Amino acid sequence: MPVMKGLLAPQNTFLDTIATRFDGTHSNFLLGNAQGHRGYPIVYCSDGFCELTGFTRTEVMQKNCSCHFLYGADTSEHVAQQMEKALEGREEYQAEVHFYKKNGVSFWCLLDIVPIKNEKGEMVLYLFSFKDISDTHGKGPHNSRKEDDKRLRRKSSSHYNEARKRGRTMLYQLTSHFSRGGKGETIVDKPSIPEYKVAAVHKSRFILLHYSVSKALWDWLILLATFYVAVTVPYSISFTSHDDIVKAARSTFISDIAVELLFIIDIILNFRTTYVSQSGQVVYEARSICIHYATTWFFVDLVAALPIDLLYVFNITVSSLVHLFKTIRLLRLLRLLQKLDRYSQYSAMVLTLLMSVFALLAHWMACIWYIIGQNEMEANETWDIGWLHELGKRLETPYINSSVGGPTVRSSYIAALYFTLSSLTSVGFGNVCANTDAEKIFSICTMLIGALMHALVFGNVTAIIQRMYSRRSLYHTRMKDLKDFIRVHSLPQQLKQRMLEYFQTTWSVNNGIDANELLHDFPDELRADIAMHLNKDILQLPVFKGASRGCLRSLSLHIKTSFCVPGEYLIRQGDALHANYFVCSGSLEVLKDSMVLAILGKGDLIGSDLPGTDQVIKTNADVKALTYCDLQYISLRGLREVLELYPEYGSVFTSDIHNNLTYNLREGSQDEYIKRQEKHKKLLCQPTIAHYSKC
Repeated sequence: MPVMKGLLAPQNTFLDTIATRFDGTHSNFLLGNAQGHRGYPIVYCSDGFCELTGFTRTEVMQKNCSCHFLYGADTSEHVAQQMEKALEGREEYQAEVHFYKKNGVSFWCLLDIVPIKNEKGEMVLYLFSFKDISDTHGKGPHNSRKEDDKRLRRKSSSHYNEARKRGRTMLYQLTSHFSRGGKGETIVDKPSIPEYKVAAVHKSRFILLHYSVSKALWDWLILLATFYVAVTVPYSISFTSHDDIVKAARSTFISDIAVELLFIIDIILNFRTTYVSQSGQVVYEARSICIHYATTWFFVDLVAALPIDLLYVFNITVSSLVHLFKTIRLLRLLRLLQKLDRYSQYSAMVLTLLMSVFALLAHWMACIWYIIGQNEMEANETWDIGWLHELGKRLETPYINSSVGGPTVRSSYIAALYFTLSSLTSVGFGNVCANTDAEKIFSICTMLIGALMHALVFGNVTAIIQRMYSRRSLYHTRMKDLKDFIRVHSLPQQLKQRMLEYFQTTWSVNNGIDANELLHDFPDELRADIAMHLNKDILQLPVFKGASRGCLRSLSLHIKTSFCVPGEYLIRQGDALHANYFVCSGSLEVLKDSMVLAILGKGDLIGSDLPGTDQVIKTNADVKALTYCDLQYISLRGLREVLELYPEYGSVFTSDIHNNLTYNLREGSQDEYIKRQEKHKKLLCQPTIAHYSKC
């Protein structure tokens, strides 16, 4: 596939930032809706919080973010009131709280509440950070709630600052790259909190874009330098004696050092050049770029850039074999192969590269042909039948011995290149011929290579290009059709960008292959096994745990894949819901009247339960992509058909789907949820102080 720029649309990376920028101590957090009219419901729950408390994500979602479900007998009423007060006042708050896990085990937690704003300055979310401090809180017997309240009120300013330093470790790790503070900023200063908004990626001015014009020009310069090395290194090794190496090194000192400097600069630039990840997104982070380059081509580039010529320039006495180390620079040709896909996008460049490679091969074989002639003379000084002897006689510059006389280096190289080119393209003309056994063996190998090159490259160049670029040709054809469609209908720039990014991303995922069409002629048994493998993530959800293998195979045939770009609406409020969606990667937000009801991440299931009747399900909210999202979905119609075939599992699915949906989009489902919660409260709540905190 041709090299693409990558995915560049602005994204709302708030969830990814929160989830990935914690320090190594904990990653236990909740996100609460600060715009809720019925309390402050939880819109996101991290995996670390679930592991800490024992609650599942579906049990926590949409509960009040004051965390009443974590209260117990020893939870301080004063702290609970202060938390409610902080939420109502939209203020930051920190305290040490005695919470209880789902299994009833108590633990001390350092709670930190921070309000989050959007780009308009509006308070939209609350960030709740939970850090288990049971091991460091104290080893003595537990105090009562009243004693805890007194102890909290008596806490000195220095002790509070110490706790604040510990608790804000997460926030400072989280927001260090957002900070705009001055040099005098201390750890107890108010940190810069990331905003919940869509924003373009801001790269450093010291980061070089891999698709920029300057980088393309630099790559062409490096390509020329690579060919220079591929030509000069074999020539200097073959046609230059050890005594002349120092003179030759000094004569080409400027060009050789210039090439080595180019390679060294290229190494530095590669540490600051963006690249496209496997997911298709452009990576701008300097640390990720360094790791990627260091684990791929750094060693090859470093070895190829060793300044061996400096040994001769500074008159350092070295062995006669040291100049062979210059062949290490030929490793740079591996980089040419790695970037060949970029150069091969143009037909004229393909032909130029083919001819250049062929000429380079002839040059290398000419160098070997000259070395064979020299070794034949040195091994048998009485022989005068080698090709160099014959050339010297014809040019009237015969050899007196192996080191005196003979044709010039220029004439020898031209004759050697003439012989190898005539042997590669035909069978030679006989005016320069092989006489000794070694020369004849080399000639045989040259003619075999020439026949191979002629048959595979020159004779089938059209077929080779067609085979190599059949998929690329299809890509360019579809891309051209898409651009023509956009031009004919005068689509706006924003819609054009969304269409192009969707096409490029889906192509990068499936390479233009329609899986349904490809598997259409396969037997149902094999198609079901393939579908189960492709959709194993969604089939591992707890709601499908009780399904038989036959039921899972039937479900897998109804599962499809989808993709969303940032800012695209997956579902609109009031639309008919046709499928349940599983988030494979990326993050989305559930909106109603511009208010965030839930934030969805990897592993979340969103959709609807199945009512008893086959009625149309209307959605109660919008679902909008924050980042690039890969989704799997199963149509409600197909789901009903499978459940009718397996009625024993259908009843289990209907009762369990409520507990597995991260957010229920069915219209009226939230009112049903509130009624169930109020009914549950009435059963649990008693008019005693001991049970008040659990309500």
